[in-house]
Amino acid sequence: MKLSEFKFDLPPGLVALYPCENRDESRLMVIHKDTGEIEHKIFKDLVDYFDDRDCFIVNDTKVFPARLYGNKEKTGAKIEVFLLRELNKEMHLWDVLVDPARKIRVGNKLYFGEGELVAEVIDNTTSRGRTIRFLYDGSDEEFDGLIDALGETPLPKYIKRKTEPEDRERFQTIFAKHVGAVAAPTAGLHFTRQLLKRLELKGIDISPITLHIGLGTFRPVDVEDLTKHKMDSENFKVYSETVKLVNERLDDKRRICAIGTTVMRALESSVSANNRLKENEGWTDKFIFPEYEFKICNALVSNFHMPESTLLMMACAFGGYDLIRDAYKIAIKEKYRFFSYGDAMLII
Repeated sequence: MKLSEFKFDLPPGLVALYPCENRDESRLMVIHKDTGEIEHKIFKDLVDYFDDRDCFIVNDTKVFPARLYGNKEKTGAKIEVFLLRELNKEMHLWDVLVDPARKIRVGNKLYFGEGELVAEVIDNTTSRGRTIRFLYDGSDEEFDGLIDALGETPLPKYIKRKTEPEDRERFQTIFAKHVGAVAAPTAGLHFTRQLLKRLELKGIDISPITLHIGLGTFRPVDVEDLTKHKMDSENFKVYSETVKLVNERLDDKRRICAIGTTVMRALESSVSANNRLKENEGWTDKFIFPEYEFKICNALVSNFHMPESTLLMMACAFGGYDLIRDAYKIAIKEKYRFFSYGDAMLII
């Protein structure tokens, strides 16, 4: 398929700047793949579409405050440093993006807070990318505490407002456990403890994988021929208890629902030769777009994604290109809220 086939015009007013007041009261569009029927519900109605011994797989990655603001030595120029991933814990080496990039050169020192944290630029990686080393002698716990205190919740740039204290909690799922993501697995943002209890009472199992979402999730696809696109790698882990549960449910022909495209990506990166899930960890650059035969899940919860994004492409691969494109047209007409803090769809 071609990149241009995933283009659509989104009215700016439909980009959600804030989350729904109650997580599980976002709107939910339910899309039936077999019949093409589309229903309009509230997210907590999700429980009505699943039965005893069905299961949900969630992403338990935890977002860390990856956006730092500091000053350049001597000039005092204000700079933004976006922490992408830690390269070496002992040396405090990080891959980062810097802005404005033209001002940040190898050898520059950068100061954060009141000078509690200092970093030195040691390499250029891309036009905006740098490798930096934090000059810090304290313990790992003290270093992490400083990042936590000085960093800002990394809301995506399309949320055009200042970050607020409430974002630290709301841009985090209730499943968040393993620190490492620079963006939230947004389908999971709609779940509450009360909804989990209702699912549990109905006999629906919930089990985690971990996939640490990088900025590549927002990186534009810049080739028209999708077979030539290269995904950024993301670190993930599929646990033995999740493997056991999923394979039992596959054998029983139950409904297995991926809560988000990140879950789907991790699971489809961990398929055995006999089309069962296997325990796995490492890095995945798997790119899923139509046509694709899914091996593990037969249901997907996902938010409404950006035009020409790899996330939209995966949703189209799962739900069928024509049906999902029609669903997006209806979502725009019905004024569903889009992107990270927006509404959700269930594809079954």
